[in-house]
Order: sequence, then structure tokens, then C-alpha cells
Amino acid sequence: MKQEFYDAVASNPIIAAVKDEAGLEKCLKSSDISVVFVLYGEVSSISGIVERIKKAGKTAVVHMDLVAGLSSKVEAVDFIAKYTDADGVISTHIEQVKRAKDLGLSTIYRIFLLDSKVLDKLNSRITEVADIVEVLPGLMPKMITMLSKKLKLPIIAGGLISDKEDVMAALKAGAIAISSTNEKVWKM
Repeated sequence: MKQEFYDAVASNPIIAAVKDEAGLEKCLKSSDISVVFVLYGEVSSISGIVERIKKAGKTAVVHMDLVAGLSSKVEAVDFIAKYTDADGVISTHIEQVKRAKDLGLSTIYRIFLLDSKVLDKLNSRITEVADIVEVLPGLMPKMITMLSKKLKLPIIAGGLISDKEDVMAALKAGAIAISSTNEKVWKM
């Protein structure tokens, strides 16, 4: 992982996860936000979105699964690396995360903890390719603690975090940061 990426996440544990233009505009104007997760866009617009984030002096991380027109294939990562200035990518597809790491991008592997089967399927391969794991929903401090011990990777808690109590519980459980689309959380 690039040290500057880790430092950006660790120094400001609130990450703006933007899902539309209105959210992007608000986070670009906020001096409290240093890292932006891009959860929207299209192949034709993602370069411009990333460019605006970078011009604002912020770290841009593109969620591969949520950009319309990108596939789950590794070539989609090649596109992001070649045609944007993104600092990193998020994906639920381990092969995309591996490809991003091979290309020198910071990598976040997103896990949805739905049941014990997901936990049982976690393997050491994740630690080989991901720099950070994002766990959703982020309202499970016990699971955050367990994952951070099992994977020995930094954890970002995301999903359903809505107040300071949620933020503090996730951080206390071992998350290095939280991601949220809730603009009220961005100001905490």
C-alpha cells in the first residue's frame, strides 16, 4: 500500500462516500474531507469526476462495481489506471483488487458480512492483494475486531453508520476509518 494513501485514511477517519453529483459538490467544498470514495458515474464521466476530486486536493478511490459501463473483468481496472488519476479502487471482485495492486493502485476489498459463510470463505489471498478491507455493514464492532485480527489488514467500516456513537464504536473496535454517504457523518 502506498504510505500516503494509508496516512490520508488514518489521519482523517471519516471518508466521504459520494453517490451523486450533489454529494460530490458538498464533499469537494468540505475542508474536513480528505478521502473520497466514488460510488457512481459512468465510463464516460469517471475521469472527470476523479479529476475534480484531485483538483480539490483530495484522495480519489473509485468503486469499480458501481461505475456504469465497467465490467467485473480485470480490464476495467486497466481502464481506471490508464484514463483516470484515481489513487485507488474498491471492488468486491478479488481479481480486480489483485490487478489494481499489480498496477500500483491502492486497493480496498469490500466485504458484505451477510452470514457465517462469508466469514468461513475469507482466505489468506485477501491479505496478499488488498491493502485495506471495507466491511459492510459497519455497525458490527464484534465482527470488526474479529476481522482485523484474522486478516491483519486495516479495516474501514461502512454502511448504515449514522451518528457519532456508530463512528466511535467502529473505531474503538479496530477500524482505522469509516465510510459514509451520510453528509452529517462527514462533519463529525
